[in-house]
Amino acid sequence: MPEFPFLNQQDHPSWSELTPERIKPEVTLALERAEKNLDSIRSLQNQELTFQNTVSALEQASNDLDYAWGLVSHLDSVCNSGDLRKAHNEMLPKVSEFGAKIPLDSKLWAAILGFSKTEHAKNLSPIDRRLLDETLADFREAGADLPEEKKKRLEKISAELAQVTQQFSERVLDATNDWYLEVKEEERLKGLPESAKEAARVAAIEKLGEKDGQNAWVFTLHAPSLVPALQYLDDDQLRKEIWLASDALGSVDPFNNHELVAQILTLRHEKAKLLGKDDFSEVALSRRMAKSGKTADQFVSELHLKTLPFFQKENEELEAYKAEKTKQKPETLEPWEVGYWSEKLKKERYDFDEEDLRPYFPIQSVLQGMFSLVTQVFGLKIVERNTTHNGKTYPHSDPEDQPVEVWHGDVRFYDLFDSENQTLLGSFYADWHPRSSKRAGAWMNYLKTGEPQEDGRLSPHLGLICGNLTAPTPTKPALLTHYEVETIFHEFGHLLHHLCGEVPHRSLNGVNVPWDFVELPSQIMENWCWERESLDLFAKHHETGESIPADLFAKMIRAKNFMAGNAMMRQLAFSKLDLEMHRTLAHNLPDDIESALQDILSDYFPKRKTQPRTIAMRFSHLFGNPMGYATAYYSYKWAEVLDADAFTRFQKEGILNPETGRSFRSCILSKGNSRPADELFRDFMGRSPDSNALLKRSGLLESVA
Repeated sequence: MPEFPFLNQQDHPSWSELTPERIKPEVTLALERAEKNLDSIRSLQNQELTFQNTVSALEQASNDLDYAWGLVSHLDSVCNSGDLRKAHNEMLPKVSEFGAKIPLDSKLWAAILGFSKTEHAKNLSPIDRRLLDETLADFREAGADLPEEKKKRLEKISAELAQVTQQFSERVLDATNDWYLEVKEEERLKGLPESAKEAARVAAIEKLGEKDGQNAWVFTLHAPSLVPALQYLDDDQLRKEIWLASDALGSVDPFNNHELVAQILTLRHEKAKLLGKDDFSEVALSRRMAKSGKTADQFVSELHLKTLPFFQKENEELEAYKAEKTKQKPETLEPWEVGYWSEKLKKERYDFDEEDLRPYFPIQSVLQGMFSLVTQVFGLKIVERNTTHNGKTYPHSDPEDQPVEVWHGDVRFYDLFDSENQTLLGSFYADWHPRSSKRAGAWMNYLKTGEPQEDGRLSPHLGLICGNLTAPTPTKPALLTHYEVETIFHEFGHLLHHLCGEVPHRSLNGVNVPWDFVELPSQIMENWCWERESLDLFAKHHETGESIPADLFAKMIRAKNFMAGNAMMRQLAFSKLDLEMHRTLAHNLPDDIESALQDILSDYFPKRKTQPRTIAMRFSHLFGNPMGYATAYYSYKWAEVLDADAFTRFQKEGILNPETGRSFRSCILSKGNSRPADELFRDFMGRSPDSNALLKRSGLLESVA
């Protein structure tokens, strides 16, 4: 057993040893080590300055702390408990304060700046020069040149933001877990697919116990429960009750986030002003592809105008369809009717039901097929390992294989190799199903970034992917929706970006790229979920092993862009909300943020009888992290333009073409932030991106002049 399991980086984490009572002493020790490392840089004389003892030493200074705190934060996301939350929140201000003060430390800045003016700095290799330039930019953007008084305030703001955003995340998690709806009358479940019905029974047993749960069904606000309920339940009142609970998430006591959101916006705006910027977007975006909030807003507004005709037409058609079927006059819909009538219209128009695909997507088949795809396309090999948790071994591979410890019995573990030379590039954990101790959504993260060894190769990376996908039931394996399959491919794309990184500096490797570029590797992976040739690798019926029938595949493709205008507008509304909150409202916060957003975003929202709240008070992408996607939610659409365009090369050269895949791995996946993002894209495509690529793929190009 390691003496300090949170600091032991020699092997995979010993999860059972990572207990809450160890967090304070071990994170405190990591802080002390990091401070000592920084002191070594502070004490340097001008004549002693080198790349290794300044820029490189700074990057390595907090290695133990970054690793330990990464483990703490991860456990807070997947194994949340009262003791863990208490230990995490006790150390959060100290860790945040330490990170915030580094670029504001005048002695550290003097050492870095001093080195940058030496002859040595002028003759650095391109990758070392890139790290130096990025480090200089980090310091300047953080306020290294500001007066001491402003620096101290910036440090306090960083600490406050860390605490307030953590509170936001906890309230969203607690609010999600707090609500559930028990149904005892089976007739009220008419229309609900058997898979969702069985999952509701499993949820009832979990919530109510074996005895009471056997005669009930429970719905929650987790997506695998929420989405099919709103799509399929014939009972309008039941859908209404579930939708109202979802709409209220983060907006009602005791989990109301309004004051926290106002506080976060105020702190971010103050930070921008201290740094001499007009608003927070100018802080966050200056080194991203968009460069400014104005450019990002123009991008969103242009897509909005091009999407609007399709968006309006779709909603009119949906209202007319409901009127026809109910023999009433057309009128605006209630929000809890939209998913239901959309599903019926799609079924009638295309003879297609998403549930028809579910039997072809058992999760293990999807994963194995995806691994086969990346083996063929990107030159990789993935091998599953046995796992162990709480003394129990879960066999997934060779019985002689030493099991790897995981944080929960559901978690799987894999090694990823280069298939050509069998080099271990990295390993990863996968945790796919919901539980009350786990935050909502799906995400990728990393625990270790490989570094150069004596032979010149990087040590193996270590990453993870998590989701809240449909879970197995007593009678069926985990059968996924097509959207959930896309989610797996998306997060795996992020993971490949990390595991395939070849940059010798940690802070420039993997997903440490501009955030409007980081979604390219993830979103391009989703394209393989729509191609016949790739679907045949992983879409296998869970009972017969057969591929998706040709007629069902044809229906799926015909229905692909059904309500595409609404899907596009929904994401644009999130992006516009983000930019408006940080660029407009933050200048003079209104008492009622929600009402102000409703007015600003009126052209982005469909007209409904009951106007839904915005997502603002539960928008963890923006407010669950000190930085997160703040002023950068547009990045999803920005990167979708890139991925839609980049995939055209695969379509032209072969979607499973290993030469094209190797080129993508070489030009994009392996390069991290070693060069500007636009240069990396041009390396792969040989040109700048086509701005209409996304509209064309979405079937929204007809109105483009």
